[in-house]
Amino acid sequence: MVFDSPIIDAVTRARRWSPFLSVVLQREPEMAAILEKGALPALETLARDLTDMAMPRRLRLERRRLALRVAIGDLAGLDDLTAVTHALSDFADRALDAAIVTAIAERTPDAAPQGFVAIALGKQGSRELNYSSDIDPIFLFDPVTLPCRPREAPEEAAVRIGKRVVEILQARDGDGYVLRVDLRLRPSPEVTPIALSVDAALSYYESLALPWERAAFIRARAAAGDIALGTRFLEAVKPFVWRRALDFGAIGEIRGISRRIRDHHARGQAFGPGFDLKRGRGGIREVEFFAQIHQLIHGGRDPALRVPATRDALEALATAGWVDAEEAAALVRAYTLFRTIEHRVQMVDDRQTHHLPTGDALDGVAKLHGLENADAVLELLRPHVRATAASYDALDPEDSDSLSFDRDHLASQLSLAGFGDADVATQRIEQWRSGTYPALRSPAARSALEAVLPGLVAALGKAPDPQGAIVRLDRMLARLSSAVNFFRLLEARPALARLLGLILSHAETLAEELARRPELFDGLIDATALDPVADTATLAREMAAGADYQARLDHVRRVVGEKRFALGTQIVSGASDPLVVSAGYARVAEAAIEVLAEATITEFSGSHGTVPGSELIILALGRMGGGALTHASDLDLIYLFTGDHLAESDGPKPLGAVLYYNRLAQRISAALSVPTASGPLYEIDTRLRPSGTQGPLSVSLEGFARYQRESAWTWEHMALARARPVFGSPAARAAVDTVIGDVLRGDRPVRNVVADAIAMRAEMAAHKPPLGPLDAKLLPGGLVDLEFAVHMVQLESGLGLDPNLRSAIAALVAAGRAPPEMLAAQDFLTRLLVTLRLVAPDAQPPRPATQTLVARALGLADWADVLASLDRTRQEVATWLADVEGARP
Repeated sequence: MVFDSPIIDAVTRARRWSPFLSVVLQREPEMAAILEKGALPALETLARDLTDMAMPRRLRLERRRLALRVAIGDLAGLDDLTAVTHALSDFADRALDAAIVTAIAERTPDAAPQGFVAIALGKQGSRELNYSSDIDPIFLFDPVTLPCRPREAPEEAAVRIGKRVVEILQARDGDGYVLRVDLRLRPSPEVTPIALSVDAALSYYESLALPWERAAFIRARAAAGDIALGTRFLEAVKPFVWRRALDFGAIGEIRGISRRIRDHHARGQAFGPGFDLKRGRGGIREVEFFAQIHQLIHGGRDPALRVPATRDALEALATAGWVDAEEAAALVRAYTLFRTIEHRVQMVDDRQTHHLPTGDALDGVAKLHGLENADAVLELLRPHVRATAASYDALDPEDSDSLSFDRDHLASQLSLAGFGDADVATQRIEQWRSGTYPALRSPAARSALEAVLPGLVAALGKAPDPQGAIVRLDRMLARLSSAVNFFRLLEARPALARLLGLILSHAETLAEELARRPELFDGLIDATALDPVADTATLAREMAAGADYQARLDHVRRVVGEKRFALGTQIVSGASDPLVVSAGYARVAEAAIEVLAEATITEFSGSHGTVPGSELIILALGRMGGGALTHASDLDLIYLFTGDHLAESDGPKPLGAVLYYNRLAQRISAALSVPTASGPLYEIDTRLRPSGTQGPLSVSLEGFARYQRESAWTWEHMALARARPVFGSPAARAAVDTVIGDVLRGDRPVRNVVADAIAMRAEMAAHKPPLGPLDAKLLPGGLVDLEFAVHMVQLESGLGLDPNLRSAIAALVAAGRAPPEMLAAQDFLTRLLVTLRLVAPDAQPPRPATQTLVARALGLADWADVLASLDRTRQEVATWLADVEGARP
């Protein structure tokens, strides 16, 4: 029991300004006497003398005492909002549970109270009940375990139990009532019974539920009855609530509810006497919607955001960086004040009202709160209402002017938006509106289109190539099977429309990927998508999900697809240096190799066991070996294994080591390359293995070493200069590195490296000419020539033996074996190659707008500077290559 003088003041205010509390004080004289002495009873003592009463009356009396105890603790400032709402919510849980137990016992006295659960939604679900709240449960039952009378169907029994529960809680007598119960949040309340089987509910939420119905489960909790049954249901329904590839219709639906509330309660939106604290502009609902919209957007990817209570959600969002910390704190303060004053309003007459009263009644509420008059309570609320409205308005701005359906007016709007040839854009939009494309046939799709069109047109009109952007968007929409989520995403995140305009203007490669897999765009909702990707270990942890092997394959493809798409977008948007992006592509690929190789080995060993004293090593060569991929790069891999090649695996279906590792390598190659429902991954090239396509897919490390030392050709040793182990234990990787280092430093057949390289380069030039005038790789003086020069010097000197081309050149420059300008040449040619693979994969000059992008990516002033730099760089590389070739013995 707590003693405090503010309790006496609170009792005085309650008697004077709250008719309801005044009556309760009269009807509970013993408790009133305790309070008037400055003592506050502990919550757990309120029902100690009621245990012998019939359950319904006991609950009514406990609720009356709880209302008094909570009100005085609140008015005295001894119980904060959390304590108040938790006390009210916990009582609701107990009462609901007691009613369920009683309803079952009345019908089947000897049966255990199981098979029937109440899922709390709304403020009971988040333990935030109002002082005079009703509760919004969903009644579910398990037909197998629900106690039934003889020859009674479970469905019938469940409905009767549910009706009895409601009767117990809502019945009024001279002692009042327990709780008001609202069952309208159950699935299709106009046609469904008040209690549903768990399976029927799951089926509804999986396939038929409206977005707002799924969003309601943000605050869902198994509150009473068979808690284990409710927990299983909530776990099963979770994937339909928290979606990684979010149904952005849910966000639009929540915003639509907010707008309808604003319209319907227009009188309550003008701040002043009569203001609706719950539904008014800048009120309680807008704080809740603000939090829930962010939770729906990000909670599918971040489980830490799936917290039901509004203030907890805001704090979690701020901690995760999705909401500004100061704004979140301001909303928490506002919500706390709004709910506190709302409780004062409800304490007056124990009515579920949310409006500030008018006239003298508002003075009474102010004095109940301890303020002087109505003006004081309004001034206390006003800044918080304004700040909340501003926060929500920024999240959900007023609708833009819609685009006209009149052809001439639409053309005029498009012309003003920036479309030079407004007729082309007009034709495209009319085509979309006609619903001839499969993705735009449904009313929902066309509604989503209209909602996003104004912002989309504005963004595309400001794009570098508005005409090209809208034509590519048209091609994309023509290929989609559904466009609703895509439009909802753009509506929910208007800034993404600018990125879409850049992608469609510049990067046909990305636009084609988006047309095939529009869910790739979801990855851009995370602001960190335009940051450099994480290290390989972090990426691998992100990819390592999936309950089974197929799920793991699908998950890796989703993550890799999103990461590669985001990396391409970084170049198009100018967010990152192409050299940084190139390294990022390689880290993503290396993480995918690690995760899928591990998963495949685990899967394979289930049938064939493992080869004792042996393990698989994956060696990357080419651009992957050098850790610098482009968007279109394939992966050059060699599979090796350690140990005795004559050994045998120890599984149920044993295999000899050679066959074991060849089959395993085939499985890994398939895991890395075969498309699944989540899309393709990488093209795998294993032709650089010993003996090429004529040799086995996997060879022992011993065989590999012998081949490289005795039989490999010069071109194979040149390829080895960019080899790097990307899978295997540290000891196995070190063993491979030792073999490679020994071979490159001279433990190989004596050959005329320069002569062999010259012949090989001539053959390559004859059979693989440049794609176009901008082919940074194959043009004379391009990257291939630079690589040839580097590899010839490496093999002749044993210096600069680093698989990363830039690091190798830096070492050769430091040793005086390469001109200093080769570093800049490598950087320029790599940036050009990585950028053009996205925006001009045919190596032809792109459109003027894209030429500007390329110049910016290369850090140059304009397109003329790009061409001049390409000519100069090629001449420098060609000169050095000629010098290296001329230095042959």
